[in-house]
Amino acid sequence: MTAAIADTTVVLHLYRRYAPALTWYGSLSQPLGITPITWMEVMYGAGSKAKQATCLALLGQFDLIHLTPSDQDWAMQQMEKYRLSHGVATGDCFIASAAYRLQLPLYTHNLKDMTPMISSLAVKPYA
Repeated sequence: MTAAIADTTVVLHLYRRYAPALTWYGSLSQPLGITPITWMEVMYGAGSKAKQATCLALLGQFDLIHLTPSDQDWAMQQMEKYRLSHGVATGDCFIASAAYRLQLPLYTHNLKDMTPMISSLAVKPYA
């Protein structure tokens, strides 16, 4: 069972082999999930076939949490509410929607955008 959701920022730290991220990730006892949005954002950044293969191997370690129609409706409400005041991006709204629906922590380094939408569910997992 998925214990929390990892945001794109965290997955990219793991991809880049950032030591605090690797230490934190290695200490986890339960699997993390990602949304298809994070999957797409990480794959979009892969600039070669070799990097794409590395990304796929990393992404395969996470449970994939698909969005529901209610997630999409919630994300649209957040976009309307926070786009102008906080500058939230489309992907952030969709990623936060799964954490909100499941009431799971969202591990992220993007607290500025995530906290207005999901409050204390947005957690910075390491420095």
